[in-house]
Amino acid sequence: MATKSDASDMAPDTAPETGSAVDAVVRQLRELIVEEGLKVGDHLPTERELCVRFAASRNTVREAMRIMKAYGMVEVRPKIGATITDNRMARAFELFSFNTMEVSRKSFADVQAFRDLIEVRSADRIFEVLRDEDIDELRERNASLADIRDIQEASEVDYAFHLRLISILGNNAILDVYSVMKPIILRIMQKGKTRRTFMTETFDEHEGVIDAMAARDRLAFEYRLRNHLMVGFKHFNEEIEETA
Repeated sequence: MATKSDASDMAPDTAPETGSAVDAVVRQLRELIVEEGLKVGDHLPTERELCVRFAASRNTVREAMRIMKAYGMVEVRPKIGATITDNRMARAFELFSFNTMEVSRKSFADVQAFRDLIEVRSADRIFEVLRDEDIDELRERNASLADIRDIQEASEVDYAFHLRLISILGNNAILDVYSVMKPIILRIMQKGKTRRTFMTETFDEHEGVIDAMAARDRLAFEYRLRNHLMVGFKHFNEEIEETA
């Protein structure tokens, strides 16, 4: 017989299409921190309030809070509740937000170097698990670039192509990090495309990467993908020199 239960204890958890109910609440908590501009020392809503806000059970909220604590984002204390304890995540969200200031040469180089680590240097694993379906889907996504004339739309397709590429790794942690970085990656893609005929150059570069994958040529894959990532940096430098 149930005792001392309330609506939040009994509320059903509705899992998203992908991931668990706990994963969904973790994402919602992170969004709440960003949207409300919470900083170190600020308090999150109470457990009961979070249950109502996210339509989640108390057990789900508690498990999500344990994960947030493991991330180093909150500290949970009796009678005090959850407190933001580390501003590193806040700074990361600020860096990756759409309101980020103009992309600098340093941030451009740093992000592209990160992408090189994730995409290019994962070649061995990519080729180990690569399927024909992966190649077909990459070609399909790249084909949609042909009729695009808008830089923002082209960048979204470019990002989707690279996200599909790294999804071959089957590593959800990498996908999560890449997704968090989406805004700054899009800005960098747009920066690299402002001086390029992206509907042809980006398409051709992607096709070269796909052809190398289809041929199971790892060296060609690494060379073409790395060149694709760095071409935008070349145009970025040219723009700086012209305005200096």
